[in-house]
Amino acid sequence: MNKSKVKSREVTTSAAFQFVARLGLVAYGVVHLLVAWLAVQVALGDLDGGGVGKADKTGALQSISANTGGDVLLWLIAVGLGVSTLWQLVEAVTGDRSGKQARLLRMMNLGEAVLFGYLAFSAGKLAAGSPASSTDQAQLGVIGSLLNEPWGKPVVVVIGLAIVAAGLFVAHHGVTKRFARELDLHKASRPTRTAVVRSGQVGYSALGAVYAIAGVLVVVAALQSQPAKATGLDVALRTLAAQTYGTALLLVVAAGLAIFALFTVPDARYRQAG
Repeated sequence: MNKSKVKSREVTTSAAFQFVARLGLVAYGVVHLLVAWLAVQVALGDLDGGGVGKADKTGALQSISANTGGDVLLWLIAVGLGVSTLWQLVEAVTGDRSGKQARLLRMMNLGEAVLFGYLAFSAGKLAAGSPASSTDQAQLGVIGSLLNEPWGKPVVVVIGLAIVAAGLFVAHHGVTKRFARELDLHKASRPTRTAVVRSGQVGYSALGAVYAIAGVLVVVAALQSQPAKATGLDVALRTLAAQTYGTALLLVVAAGLAIFALFTVPDARYRQAG
């Protein structure tokens, strides 16, 4: 390992850095817990789909901002997730791992870094008094622009299939307990180990299912040339709610997202630093 990697590893394994980064993981869970609550409201027909009513991560952050002391919490989320972003980037680039499974873990680290970074940026914007960028509107603009091009439809289909693949990968990450390889559970009691692993399995499976549905909607939007059908998590949840037995299915998904949120607490506690 060269000097720059050694230095990066020294910083990211320091007590102060790890404390803030692990708070960031819990903050990520808080956001998903709020998304789960918004999903429940969608299932029960209590959201109108506008503003704070968006059942996605931006809507979750906006719901925090709307409460007393919300700006302070948003700054804490922004800082924690920002540090977590750096941690996952360093793990993806400098992790002392080799082989196929190691490459998959690096991909997860990189994916988490992107998600953490976006949420940190959005939380910071809201805390500073600026409106957070809507992922739905951004996605609508990109998909719409692509579909206006003669070559755009196959490109959007490929993007949708890639999102489906990513969702299935996340679900597989949970079902196969691959996430447990990043946790140091040796000192945990057997009931604790079982609870952590089971919550991770359920949580990652629910998260992957939601993203896979969003990917399917992107493909449908391309095939039907209707970009409005490819507008992210909020539309994916609402589409699920509109199906036969959709309310029950969405409540199950919401429960899964809530379990994922709870999983981030032991994840933060037991995640290996390097």
